[in-house]
Amino acid sequence: MITAAETKQRMIDEPRWWKVALMDLVDDLRYHKNPAAIAEPFKLSDEEKDAVLAATIETLCDELGLQIPAWLSSVPASRHPVFLSRVESLKAFSLAESPVHFRIRKVFVMENFLSRV
Repeated sequence: MITAAETKQRMIDEPRWWKVALMDLVDDLRYHKNPAAIAEPFKLSDEEKDAVLAATIETLCDELGLQIPAWLSSVPASRHPVFLSRVESLKAFSLAESPVHFRIRKVFVMENFLSRV
């Protein structure tokens, strides 16, 4: 079982591959559906990545019928909009398609961001 704290540490340790760490958590949480993986808070250190990880966990909790951990309310939204696609022509789509937990945290993604093969 991969935890939120372990995921955040991997995101810090391997900044080039932070999305791999995030998607490993997505896959693992969907497979195990174990609330213990998200029971403990992660270390806040990067406003944008913290917001992405928090929104991901909240979205997965909704999807899986898990209770959103109370500690996530202490993770702030990004001060500035974050567009993960980084492609200018996709920003409008990201604004329209982002799941609610991402929007609340000013993170904008395509609707299939958490889709896996």
